[in-house]
Amino acid sequence: MVFSDLFFLYIFIPAVMLCYALARCADKAYADNAKNSRFSMPKNICPFSNGVLIVFSLIFYAWGEPVYILLMLASVVMNYVVGLCIGGGEKRSKPALVIGIILNIAAIGVFKYADFLVGTLNFFGLPLNKPGIALPIGISFYTFQSMSYLIDVYRGDVKPQKNFASLLLYISMFPQLIAGPIVRYSTIAAEINRRHITFDDIAEGSFRFLIGLGKKVILANQLSEISSKFLDGDLASLTTGGAWLGILAYTFQIYFDFSGYSDMAIGMGRCLGFHFDENFNYPYISCTITEFWRRWHISLGSFFRDYVYIPLGGNRRHQMINIIIVWFLTGLWHGASWNFVAWGLYFGLIIVIEKYTILKVRDKIWPVLLHIYSLFLIIIGWVIFYFEDFTRLKDFIVIMFGGGKAGGWDLVTQNELFGNLWLLVAAVVCCIPIGKLIRNAYDKASRMDSAGAEAALTVMKTVSAVAILAVSTLLLIGSTTNPFLYLRF
Repeated sequence: MVFSDLFFLYIFIPAVMLCYALARCADKAYADNAKNSRFSMPKNICPFSNGVLIVFSLIFYAWGEPVYILLMLASVVMNYVVGLCIGGGEKRSKPALVIGIILNIAAIGVFKYADFLVGTLNFFGLPLNKPGIALPIGISFYTFQSMSYLIDVYRGDVKPQKNFASLLLYISMFPQLIAGPIVRYSTIAAEINRRHITFDDIAEGSFRFLIGLGKKVILANQLSEISSKFLDGDLASLTTGGAWLGILAYTFQIYFDFSGYSDMAIGMGRCLGFHFDENFNYPYISCTITEFWRRWHISLGSFFRDYVYIPLGGNRRHQMINIIIVWFLTGLWHGASWNFVAWGLYFGLIIVIEKYTILKVRDKIWPVLLHIYSLFLIIIGWVIFYFEDFTRLKDFIVIMFGGGKAGGWDLVTQNELFGNLWLLVAAVVCCIPIGKLIRNAYDKASRMDSAGAEAALTVMKTVSAVAILAVSTLLLIGSTTNPFLYLRF
């Protein structure tokens, strides 16, 4: 089940919210009764709503691949036991942490990288049969969350969760279960058992969800038709213009696909009383690759920074080696293929070079030139990311720079460009922080005691939300292009 699905939008979500609202009423009655009793107030005042979330999260995960719900539950049980074994206070068990990390990495290794490893050994002449294990959706995300929980418990940043249901809710919560963002336990620890939901939470959360839905259905899905037409076909007939149009469409597609999912997850979380951290911050306005990776997939970047880069020595020792290790792992995390490793090392090398060049003189370079430089390298990075076949990758890059046999331009490219010009313009506009500009204008009007500022903003957001939902619904009816790219990572 994916978020941009008519069943999810019109059956699953209404069922969740109805049951959740009833459960919240039961929670309130439970809390009021506890206040009036002579016993101390219980730590968990959300038992019924937590139960509803757990049940619906398990249904959500089991919808596509029921067998893998057992793997996720086994992961939760293992991390729950290991977390308790690590303990708290001064007596924290390092062996328990090591065992927990090994078991989590082993799970990813077997289910995500077994075929990749065997294929690599086959390439070097060792004849082995691939096990053919299907990739469980979301395993990279919920396993990384589990590891961050264990490490934070060991560091003393959080206390081990003694309530199994609470840890199960943290790891299995459906908004962020299968494609992130990677939510730290410390971010929502206080909200697991005690949370308050206001009307503003529901209004802002719903609007954020619909913004994400629009990114995915109206932009990403339509852009995918352009990208696949030029990137998946016969490269012998691909022109230079077609190559650039195809990879530009993919550059926009992957951003709106993943940031749209993150927006929907963050919006649903807020409607349920949880406040997830941001995962994207308009990455395509960056002026350096270093800045780009501070804005793109923020939760993954902070994970590798806090749990790999800094423990290796960070900026204090072996900085260049540490950066390369982190980016090797970042590439490998994205997929079991050598092109992802090459993609990670490509950006790692650029970031190393930037530290000793551009970042030292950035203030002296015209920002427009820096922006062009960054976008060019980002687009080349997406080429590496897209093509798992290195022969096609090489041929495509040759075509991009005028070395193809089909020439520089053709009628197909021209028709696709002008026929989808509105889509490309909309994509460019939506990569700009226009929402922040509107919010700043509203705040300025509010400070000037403009009585209609809040009403105007509310009307604008309501109209936009209704329009996005209507258009998205129409596009989803009969649609054949709808999967989330990051579900396979």
